[in-house]
Amino acid sequence: MRRCIFVVLLLTFATNSFAQDPISQKKDSTKSAQDSIKKIEFLKNIGNGYLPFNHFNVDLRYLIKFNQYEGLRSGLGGVTNDRFSEHYRINSYLVYGFKDKRLKYKIGGGFRVNEATNTWINLAYTDDLQETGSSNFLTDKRFFTFFEPRLLNIDLFHRHITKSIALEHRASNNLLTEAQLSISKINPTYQYNFVLDDRNYNKYDLSIAQLSLQWSPFSTYKLENDKIKVDKEGYPKFTLQYSQGFNSVFGSDFKFSKLDFRTVQQFNHKNNAITNITLVAGMASGDTPITHLYHAYPNNIRKETILQRFSVAGLNSFETMYFNEFFSDKFSTLQLKHAFKPFKISDWFKPQLVLISRYAIGDMENIDRHQGINFNTLDRLYSESGFEINKLFFGFGLSFAYRYGGYHLPNLEDNIAFKFTFNISL
Repeated sequence: MRRCIFVVLLLTFATNSFAQDPISQKKDSTKSAQDSIKKIEFLKNIGNGYLPFNHFNVDLRYLIKFNQYEGLRSGLGGVTNDRFSEHYRINSYLVYGFKDKRLKYKIGGGFRVNEATNTWINLAYTDDLQETGSSNFLTDKRFFTFFEPRLLNIDLFHRHITKSIALEHRASNNLLTEAQLSISKINPTYQYNFVLDDRNYNKYDLSIAQLSLQWSPFSTYKLENDKIKVDKEGYPKFTLQYSQGFNSVFGSDFKFSKLDFRTVQQFNHKNNAITNITLVAGMASGDTPITHLYHAYPNNIRKETILQRFSVAGLNSFETMYFNEFFSDKFSTLQLKHAFKPFKISDWFKPQLVLISRYAIGDMENIDRHQGINFNTLDRLYSESGFEINKLFFGFGLSFAYRYGGYHLPNLEDNIAFKFTFNISL
């Protein structure tokens, strides 16, 4: 718990250090205006997850993180910028986990084949960890979240050594696409066997082709410095991804398919209140190991008391659902959030109340294939509701959630999650 708070405080200090760069009053108005523009551009880069240098932008995602398996994870990574080349880029990182005492890295790069559609071909070799049961959209890597609090509590990872080639393409201003072919060696870091045709697999090879679409039909765009930039975010937004695993292709062991979908709708009310609705669904069929199935974004650690479970609330996670409690080969989640207009108690103290309800349902076929790990299914509706009071002190707030319905637990306090929140914007 102390290490979690240390990581958050360090991020807060770093952010405030970037944001507080006063402009000397002795400068003339022209110089001040130029410095102001530079500062705005600098903060835009920080908000997009990069610390810009001359030819290279440092990716802030790799500087410092924490999880239950690696402990403190720190390193350096980034991507070359247009000053290096407008046609080629190098995108790599090197990190070290102080608890598992292992280096992880990615060596990657790409070249642009069409400037008008921002079409790139990317190559990468990655040796790293990935959370078991996580299903990531390819197009999401182009969107940055400054702080991902759920990562602090994750403990179930599998190691993967992956070679990949990808094509990213902007079909239109409103439609991003990416296709990828990857070959991976998967080695779970926990006791697990996948049983198929009377054979046990505790490590395996996978060859997967993926196609991902990110469609934002109601967003508007503008041309800024010869680049297309978002002018106004529009809703709803839709993301669709299809994955196909092949058997006996480049030594792959399993054949399976996955279809993932997400839509986000947001209503901005006249009184500055915001209502957000997020629907996520996924379905896997065929011979799919648990590493590539679904959890439902749990964010509760297994400790006896409420205070022992006190940690950081996630952005879109189930706060009362315990890690590794449920896995599914088909699932759906619905999240409802309503953020009231901030209460203006003073110019610097403006807390905000957010009401939240979350629901999940799913199922699992052939459970007996997954040996060495115990979990439940979501064949009954999982429900939790609660609230957040955000921005109480330097971006920190508090959250409360209660678990009820089909998966209500006999011990009352096991259904309660009390945590702090961390929200910051640049």
